[in-house]
Amino acid sequence: MMVIRRWLSILLLTTYHLLLTTSLIYSQNDELLRNLLWKDFLALEGIRPKIALVLGGGGARGLTHIGVLKALEEKKIPIDIIVGTSIGALVGGLYASGMKIEDLEKMGQGIGWNKISNLSSVKLFTLITAESLLSTEKLEKYLKKYIGAQKFDELKIPFACVACDIKTGERIVFKDGEAAFAMRVSATIPGVFNPVEYRHRLLVDGGIVDNLPVDIAKVMDADFIIAVYPQADISNFEVKNVMTTLSQVINLQGGFLMAKQMKESDFLLIPNVKNVSLIELDRSQECIEAGIVATRNKIDEIKDKILEKFIDKIVFKK
Repeated sequence: MMVIRRWLSILLLTTYHLLLTTSLIYSQNDELLRNLLWKDFLALEGIRPKIALVLGGGGARGLTHIGVLKALEEKKIPIDIIVGTSIGALVGGLYASGMKIEDLEKMGQGIGWNKISNLSSVKLFTLITAESLLSTEKLEKYLKKYIGAQKFDELKIPFACVACDIKTGERIVFKDGEAAFAMRVSATIPGVFNPVEYRHRLLVDGGIVDNLPVDIAKVMDADFIIAVYPQADISNFEVKNVMTTLSQVINLQGGFLMAKQMKESDFLLIPNVKNVSLIELDRSQECIEAGIVATRNKIDEIKDKILEKFIDKIVFKK
């Protein structure tokens, strides 16, 4: 009976492909048809494609990832793999651990520099003359409050994140060990936070070398990759202190590295947070809402693209 249902589902999906090619899917009955086919698609256990979510860096702008996850979850888009850089590693790792989206949203709304660093004892303006940088040890403790000492292989969703060896410029990919430590390292902004020592390396924010690690999702056997990049409009930011200068450098570096990885994804989401700077954590709610809106507006396109790729691969052997 299960075999019959599976082949009937594939037949329905094949019909969907024909409708797509003749543009009938965009008729007045498109929503009913799409929902029917999506339900059958989700029921195809074992043969549906693995869907990966790649979450880019961007400091405070990356809180849009929470909104993206919320919208994907409410629209029943399964996430089988998560890869993240910097803030994308923080949000992605927490979600991969099994943290409920409503709890992640509350956490994002209440985030502040004083909770993730020793900023309360070292004011921002003193970074210009300070001989020592801030520490991210507090960030790791903060993360462990929510996920404990979970290792990568204990997470609910397969997860990886990226850091950079500041001595060699190498990209370091974390896929094993304690997740909270790796997430902390991936979000260690150079010039603001002390590099983290790890196996004779000095590690900092992964966005320096790879701000949207789509290729890692492919290595993890993803069939369909949704990439989220909280892009900045760098022309809008004044460069007037050490933090804004570092923010601008990271924005510029990330922009140069983006083009190829964007093209390698199957679907690219760019939430509208261009005017939010890397350090404006107080605009968290605005960023979360931007992620929700951007994703909801593209849900039908995402489903169509996933179904098309599935049919091309399974039915037409492309």
